[in-house]
Amino acid sequence: MSRLLFALLLAVSANLVHAEATSVETLTTRPGVTERFLLLKPDKPAIASVILFAGGDGNLRLGDDGRPGSNGNNFLVRTRAAWMAQGFQVAVVDAPSDRASQGVTAGNFRSSSEHAADIAAVIAFLKQQAAVPVWLVGTSRGTTSAAAVGIRLRDRIDGLVLTSTINHDRGNLADLDLAKLDKPVLLVQHKQDACPESRLDALQPVLDKLSAARPRELVTVNGGNNRGDPCQAMAYHGYNGIEDQVIAQAADWIRAHNPH
Repeated sequence: MSRLLFALLLAVSANLVHAEATSVETLTTRPGVTERFLLLKPDKPAIASVILFAGGDGNLRLGDDGRPGSNGNNFLVRTRAAWMAQGFQVAVVDAPSDRASQGVTAGNFRSSSEHAADIAAVIAFLKQQAAVPVWLVGTSRGTTSAAAVGIRLRDRIDGLVLTSTINHDRGNLADLDLAKLDKPVLLVQHKQDACPESRLDALQPVLDKLSAARPRELVTVNGGNNRGDPCQAMAYHGYNGIEDQVIAQAADWIRAHNPH
């Protein structure tokens, strides 16, 4: 068998496995409002469920085939299958139906009670699928969602992972009531992230306000590739080229701090 044919067979096989493991779910979350998300289930029983919050405007425009119409290159969106491969049940959330045009970043929706209500429905759904802990994982502007929702729903979640945390201007996590977060919190930051909204040297106020998080840890990473806008997915900000390293570290940390 030629190498090219073997590679093609591997690609087809991987796509079939991914297709079988992925479904598009739609929940009614508020009167007249629905929340759509991708659901990925591992082959073995999940060790935890993770809800992934993309950055940018948070609008994925998910099609019925599960393909994102936008933000597909976002760090968490493009690595969703890798999170599943680590043993997690994965939900990649889109903007709710009433935010389909403007996304979830406009108007401070990420920190709103409506956003939390939408995610509460997703959490309940995930717990019906698998009776395992639920973690919120956000990247870039998705960290505002993860932290704000985590504060409001702290009795329903088991921990947070925040990557490329927003620590400046709109959506700054230091402006949230982080002292209420008494769950484990892992922060992952690229040492060379040049995005002015998520610089490592401006992260200390966020760390200080996470006073109740037990435990709280900051992990820094280096290397990879840096292309384009420093705040976009293919720059250091989006862990371009070191995705597997970052996900493995986060997965190990979740395993170590899962409630027993």
